[in-house]
Amino acid sequence: MAEGFSFNPFDDETRRNPFPLYARARREQPIYPHPGLPITSVFRYADIQAILRDPQTWSNRFPPPPGIAPEKLPPPSMLGQDPPEHTRLRGLVNQAFTPRIIRRLEPRMHEIANELLDRALEQREVDFVAAFTYPLPVIIIAEIIGIPPEDREQFKRWSDAAVENLGNALFTPPPPQRLEELGKLLGDMGTYFTALAEERRRQPREDLLTGLVQAELEGSRLSRDEMIRMLVLLLVAGNETTTTLIGNAVLELLTHPDQLDRLRAEPALLPSAVEEVLRSSSPVQLDPRRATCRVQLDGHVIEPGQIVVNWLGSANHDEQVFPHAERFDIARSENRHLAFGFGTHYCLGANLARLEAQVAVAALLVRTRSFERLDASPLPIHPSIVFRAVTKLPLRLIGK
Repeated sequence: MAEGFSFNPFDDETRRNPFPLYARARREQPIYPHPGLPITSVFRYADIQAILRDPQTWSNRFPPPPGIAPEKLPPPSMLGQDPPEHTRLRGLVNQAFTPRIIRRLEPRMHEIANELLDRALEQREVDFVAAFTYPLPVIIIAEIIGIPPEDREQFKRWSDAAVENLGNALFTPPPPQRLEELGKLLGDMGTYFTALAEERRRQPREDLLTGLVQAELEGSRLSRDEMIRMLVLLLVAGNETTTTLIGNAVLELLTHPDQLDRLRAEPALLPSAVEEVLRSSSPVQLDPRRATCRVQLDGHVIEPGQIVVNWLGSANHDEQVFPHAERFDIARSENRHLAFGFGTHYCLGANLARLEAQVAVAALLVRTRSFERLDASPLPIHPSIVFRAVTKLPLRLIGK
C-alpha cells in the first residue's frame, strides 16, 4: 500500500473535490483495500471497465451488511440482479420504456422547462434546484410513468427518502431506524402503485405503468412485487440522477465561463457539452460489485464475497483514456466516459437523461442573458456518497 495513502469516501473535503485524491490513487494505489473492511476501492478506467463487463465474476447481488438479518432488508430491484434474472426483468421493462414514449415527450420537456424558467425569471433570485433542476425531471418521469399531477410532491418525497443514504451501507451498517423507515417507505409506495396498476388494468393509457402491467417476454410477466421494485427504481433513476446532471451542468459552466461563452456562441456543441459534464462531474460516482470467486486484480487478491467499489468519477478522469482529463472541454471528442456504467447494467434511461439535460441547458441559455451564483459560500451536498450533487444552488438570473 502506498505510504500515507488513505481514502475516506465520507470526508467532506474529499466529497467536494475528490479529483486530486482520485489522481493520486490512480498513480499510487489503483487497488485500495480499505483497512478493517472486506471492501476494495478501484480507481483506474481499464480495471473498472473490465469488472463491469464481467457479470459472471463480479456480481451485482450483495449480502446484508454485518449484523443485519436478510429479512430486514427490502428485496433487490433489477439493479441488484444478475443474468439471467436481470436479463428477464430488463427485457420486460425495455418493452415498456420505448424510444417512442421518450420522443413523444420531447415537446413537453421544452414546455415544462420554459414554464419553470418563466417563474424563476420573475423572481430573479432563486434556489435553482428547487425552482428548476428538481421539478423538471420529476414532472417528466411522473408523466412517463403515469403519476397524476396532484401526487408529484409525494413522488418527490419518496424519491428523496429512498436515496438519502444510498451506498453508505457499503462501508457502515445502517441503523435499525433507517431500515424501519425504508420498510415503511416501500410499503407506502407498494400500496400506492398497486392501486394505480389495478386502475391501468381496467383502463389502459399511453404510459409506462400500463406498459409494465401489460409487458410480456416469452410468457413471463412482472409479478406485483417485481413491478413495485421496478417503479421504485425508475422513480429514483429517472429523477435523482437527472436532477444532479442538470445542476452539475450549471455549476460546470459557471466554473468555466470561457466554455459557457463558447456554448452560447456555438449551441451545436450542446450534446458534447452534456457528455463532458457527465465525464467531468459524473452524477453517480461509484458502482459496486461482489466477487463470486477468488480473483487477482493488478496483483491484489480479492476473495469470494468481497466487495469492490468502482469509482466511476475517477475512471472518467483517467489520463490514460482522456487527454488533459482535468480540463473541462465542451468540444471534447472520443468521450468514452463511464458515467452511465458499462456492460449488463448500463443505465436504461441514459438517452432520456441526456435529452432532458440538453433541453434544460438549452432553455437556460436561450432564456437568459446571464446567470450567476448569489455568493461563494459552500453549497450543501447530497447525503449519499453515491451522488456528486448539491441540494441547493442559489442563483441570480438575468433574462433577455
